[in-house]
Amino acid sequence: MNKKAVKEFTQYHKDGSIWAKGQVIGNTPVGYWEWFRKDGTKMRSGTYRDGIQVGEWTTYDKSGAIYKVTDMKDGKRMHRKLQLKSGNDHATAIT
Repeated sequence: MNKKAVKEFTQYHKDGSIWAKGQVIGNTPVGYWEWFRKDGTKMRSGTYRDGIQVGEWTTYDKSGAIYKVTDMKDGKRMHRKLQLKSGNDHATAIT
């Protein structure tokens, strides 16, 4: 069996801060990934299966709070949950 190994992957901004980190098999992203702003706050996170976005993908605002959650299936957006600023309730927009 010629199975490629899962490897940790980190990509950096020009200033040396971490831009993205996750795992790859060859050049294909797999598993949980995170992206960061230059100041270190998390910008986005989600999961890849064989290079395709799957499950919940979360986008964070500049303070690091959840801004929206998007459900992905086979790389396509199924629907989005928007975080309301007034509290922890979610509004769901079906797209």
